[in-house]
Amino acid sequence: IVGIPMYADIFGTIPVAEALLAKGAQLGTVLSFMMAVTTLSLPSLIMLRKAIKPKLLALFIGVCAIGIIIVGYLFNALQFILI
Repeated sequence: IVGIPMYADIFGTIPVAEALLAKGAQLGTVLSFMMAVTTLSLPSLIMLRKAIKPKLLALFIGVCAIGIIIVGYLFNALQFILI
């Protein structure tokens, strides 16, 4: 949710992700932040609004948001196995 109003490409989020991990944020939280910034950023959604119908855009936002949340929880649960 924090990453949605931000705009950055994936390379711009890497230093932020490294800083979050260094400060003790969990892996799933950082991964979810990176995905939300690149997928659900406000400028991207404004551009998509011009290209696709509002109903499809709402479906895209819902599916992506739910997927990002699930991936975040999954990686948080499996963090100690993965690292």
